[in-house]
Amino acid sequence: MNYPAFFNNIETITLQDPLSDFLGTFENGEVEFSYLDVVKSAGHSCPTVAGAYITTLKGLEALYGDETPIRGNIAVSIKNDMQEGVTGVISNVITQITGATELSGFKGLNGKFARNNLMNFNADINGAVEFKRLDNNQSITVSYDHSTIAGNPKMQELMGKLMQGIATPEEKKEFGELWQNRVEAIFNSIDEVITVS
Repeated sequence: MNYPAFFNNIETITLQDPLSDFLGTFENGEVEFSYLDVVKSAGHSCPTVAGAYITTLKGLEALYGDETPIRGNIAVSIKNDMQEGVTGVISNVITQITGATELSGFKGLNGKFARNNLMNFNADINGAVEFKRLDNNQSITVSYDHSTIAGNPKMQELMGKLMQGIATPEEKKEFGELWQNRVEAIFNSIDEVITVS
């Protein structure tokens, strides 16, 4: 499987998952997510998927500091409605990493390890996404804005040709490369695109 080389340079997210530990899935419940992992689930790499990954990465860093985040111990509140714009894509990436779901997630074993009811939408928060620890009720809010990271102007022309089915194989390849160049630029500008409060 071939993919852009910069995927391998992106910081991974490591959590401790008590359910995985309990069921013997991962040694000590330690689970690591990479950007490639979420791209596989999303089916593509784009500024939205990148933003959701960065939001979760920086949110968990701010919330847990030097501690390892506990998967299933994190409640997530999202400002937008689930059906608004790309909110569903964003929430799916956050769910994959944190385990938090609205209604469809794991309901637990004898009152432990539940993942459902840990995500809510239309939240009254001062930012895009809030991450909250269930063990101490500490929370942080993260916002993502990639508008300053412009794509190559040629992408619009190439996308038009692709959508019309008239792009050459060379143009198709060029479009993909330019698209991923922008995603890479976003990862190289994390401090510019993310606000944690």
